[in-house]
Amino acid sequence: MLRRQSVTYFSRFCSRLRWVGLLGATVLAALPLCGCGGFAARGLNAEGVRKFEQTRYQESLGQFQQAIQNDPNSADGYYNLGAVHHRLATLHKSEDDYKRAESYYNQCLDRAADHAECHRGLAVMLLQQGRKEEAFRLIERWADRRADLAEPKIELARLLEETGDPAAAKERLIEALALNPDHARARAALGHVQEELGEHAQALANYQKSLWHDKFQPDVAARIASLQATLPTATTVTAEGPSTSGTRMVSRGTGTLR
Repeated sequence: MLRRQSVTYFSRFCSRLRWVGLLGATVLAALPLCGCGGFAARGLNAEGVRKFEQTRYQESLGQFQQAIQNDPNSADGYYNLGAVHHRLATLHKSEDDYKRAESYYNQCLDRAADHAECHRGLAVMLLQQGRKEEAFRLIERWADRRADLAEPKIELARLLEETGDPAAAKERLIEALALNPDHARARAALGHVQEELGEHAQALANYQKSLWHDKFQPDVAARIASLQATLPTATTVTAEGPSTSGTRMVSRGTGTLR
């Protein structure tokens, strides 16, 4: 979902349904307040996001630079800067912007070691540059250090799926859901991988569970509708929870994906 606090950049580079919460190419994540400096930084970030959405990238960089001057310990501020340079690097094939993006992403992780969006953005950028081993090493180290978190396993699954190993991705997602069975993004990602593996009934069930926990996922709702057209007697999700009646499905949200 687009939120007015910090910029997340992510692109799957394929025409199929995208995941990472099945998100689109640009996503905004909330920036927490941090005293007076944080309050000022919040306004600057909001203005930076507005300019970013208007593709006024240099102006957005200026706003985010001012934001970290107001709040030098804000991991999100460094992440924002990295995300904009990542966008510019992708658009213009600019090595300088790639270097700046990597530097800002690393400064973000120095301040918030479990910053999920930053891990995601940096891993995507490394893959873009053909640095597959580094991308995996980044996420695997995070997963080893924080075995109690679902997010590193989800990011590792995304890397595995994007590099052609959906079966291994499925295993990582099952591990993530063992830690947090209600994780909507993990459920949606598992559904996507199961579709690739031809496990359509299981994919439908996980899409439904994902939508039950987060109804504002129009792409997930679309996948449910498509699978139900081919599996007409499949289980659906009602407002009361899972049902086998096949008569009702949770209403689709109107928001964009996160």
